[in-house]
Amino acid sequence: MPFPWRRISRRSCLPALPVVLAGLVWTPSPAAAEDWPQWRGADRLGVWHEDGIVESFPDSGLRVAWRTPIGSGYAGPAVADGRVFVLDWQADPDSRTLDGTERVLALDEETGAVLWAHEWATSYQIIQARYAIGPRATPTVDGERVYVVGATGRLWCLDAATGAVVWQKDYIADYDTTVPTWGITSAPLVDGERLIALVGGEPDALVVAFDKHTGSETWRALDVVGEMGYAQPIIYEAGGARQLVIWHAAGLASLDPESGAVYWHEPWDAGMGMSIITPVRGDDYLLVSSFYNGSLMMRLNQDRPDATVLWHGESRSELPHQTDTLHAVMSTPIIAGDLIYGVDSYGELRGLDAATGDRLWDNYDMTPQERWGTAFIVRHGDRYFVNNGEGDLIIAQFTPQGYVEIDRTHLIDATNEVGTSRAWIRTVNWSHPAYANRHIIHRNDNEIIRASLAAADY
Repeated sequence: MPFPWRRISRRSCLPALPVVLAGLVWTPSPAAAEDWPQWRGADRLGVWHEDGIVESFPDSGLRVAWRTPIGSGYAGPAVADGRVFVLDWQADPDSRTLDGTERVLALDEETGAVLWAHEWATSYQIIQARYAIGPRATPTVDGERVYVVGATGRLWCLDAATGAVVWQKDYIADYDTTVPTWGITSAPLVDGERLIALVGGEPDALVVAFDKHTGSETWRALDVVGEMGYAQPIIYEAGGARQLVIWHAAGLASLDPESGAVYWHEPWDAGMGMSIITPVRGDDYLLVSSFYNGSLMMRLNQDRPDATVLWHGESRSELPHQTDTLHAVMSTPIIAGDLIYGVDSYGELRGLDAATGDRLWDNYDMTPQERWGTAFIVRHGDRYFVNNGEGDLIIAQFTPQGYVEIDRTHLIDATNEVGTSRAWIRTVNWSHPAYANRHIIHRNDNEIIRASLAAADY
């Protein structure tokens, strides 16, 4: 049976009385302002550390510092050194086909003014564009450079201050990549002097490490089996080694990020190539989950870079009443201790036992109950900020007993039309926001906004 959720009124959210010991009151030092330089923030963990953040939302909504018009796209923003970077798409008005221009914009973080733009012509005739018109991959900022990838596999290294091209790659021309059905979505990862990217080069360059300064290839790894997938590379330290975790359409792999050597590889068919979520680690747990074939949980070896299967789902159905464990689509789950919290195939929020995959509870209120229901979850202390597919921003807690919604506000309109038939067509917001400098920066197909989450502003 689903656990009921409760909404905590603002009247009940009173601050706790201060604890006074021996006449002294302990006050924590304020956390420094924090940028959001890549997909899911620092280390790609989806954790926001800043203090001084609102406990609930004002009745009138959040204070929007600025709104800047942009074109369409799913690529979330990155924020670093006073700049906001975002990708978009503009259709060619003289073309009846899916030809147009992708571009990256650099905006002033305080004003939203466009500082520079870099653009390139491309065609979406080679991808399934009815689900999304626009780039998918969040920019990756590393000091003086920003790295961006378009939906058809154009990789650019640009000067972050000016937009000047430092170097570039074309996955199709340079690596014989077959662009997957829904386009290139994987943002490159900076690791030391390397830029690691999911390239999908055939036959043996699924993953490529480039010299981040020059673009020269450092190493390549893994054969392409079917499609390349859509997940983001991420590095975890486990078993006494730094492990580059790659989830692709045919399996889950761990590589040495310095050489590309394979530590371990577990075959796992994502179904329709839909390896999308970022692999999630919690202690010695490592989880991936997909729409059709459900979840695979690995147990990381604590003594060496190795892993074994702890459990996996058995269901191969997308339908909510037929799924088991968790069938996530685009929503990267959370592992908290021995619990998993994640969004299932049609938007159901689920709590599971991490050790067994057994379902503890379902909840149907956080995000719309529709096919490919999506919510992006970011941890902030003992609570979570959640952006759902309708453009709402939610403050919530996930507990072993169920879902606790603290507050919600409407942040941005859902503008992207998706669906395969008249019965399924709807508008959604499927872009991951950035949380930086006590603000949230979010986009849809028409605009990008910056809204304050600083308690001092209300």
